[in-house]
Amino acid sequence: MGSRQITEKSLVMLRSLPRLSLANIRDNPGSKHYPKRGRGQHSGDKHGAGNKGSGQRQNYMRLGYETGNNPFYLRMPHEPYYRGHHHRREYPPISLLEIQKLIDTNRIDITKPIDIASIVKSGLYRFFPDQKHFGINLTDEGVDLFATKINIEVQWASELVIAAIEKNGGVITTAYYDPHSLFLLKNPKKFFETGQAIPRRMIPPPDVIEYYTSAEKRGYLADPEKISQERLRLSQKYGYELPKLETDQYFNMLCERKDPRQIFYGLEPGWVVNLKDKCILKPRDEELLQFYAS
Repeated sequence: MGSRQITEKSLVMLRSLPRLSLANIRDNPGSKHYPKRGRGQHSGDKHGAGNKGSGQRQNYMRLGYETGNNPFYLRMPHEPYYRGHHHRREYPPISLLEIQKLIDTNRIDITKPIDIASIVKSGLYRFFPDQKHFGINLTDEGVDLFATKINIEVQWASELVIAAIEKNGGVITTAYYDPHSLFLLKNPKKFFETGQAIPRRMIPPPDVIEYYTSAEKRGYLADPEKISQERLRLSQKYGYELPKLETDQYFNMLCERKDPRQIFYGLEPGWVVNLKDKCILKPRDEELLQFYAS
């Protein structure tokens, strides 16, 4: 057979074969060798798990173990600042600018006192008492744009925020709520449906009692006369004329404040709110009245 015939036969064979692609290529037979499991090196006495300890008794290393290296928590120096960080109170922030937006969009009624329940009801502020959230931290973002007369109760506020609210003729109060009271304020309907009596608000713990009794911070346990003096001092410091609350048409609303043991506006401790019958049950027994008294 000549070379020409061989070439033609090869071309005929190539035309009949499928075209080369990733779907029809494979390795040459015998080109790959897969290792086989051999005999154990230690005669099967410890099965490669070492000698006693956690390496032999569980299929994972303990948390923080770095296979013999000096672990991270020993390499880093001691930082006392972080001691008890998981017990510290947190105050999710909301700015004056956001409060102004809520007022402009009619999500908050300024003809009534504003507390954490009315802000949560707007649907644009979220907090979680089970995650060490203890209320609202009112920040000074948008302090130059805030121009509304309100009576607001928060849990933390700076001096600039207090000055911005009082400059517009408003009133601000910082008040403490225990975690159980915050759960009630977050979802009052869920609590009222249980049929339980409204509990008393707990007093502040020792580490924050100084803050909430300070007239400078507008604490709800501060002396009203000292608060009036601090209002005047703050207006002189920032150079604005302090509006007179006595001649204001919303004087009653601006002066409305909760009792230190009260959780909801208009509802006293010990009352039972019946949503089904749309009525309020008040205690009459002398022992109950004495127990729920402030």
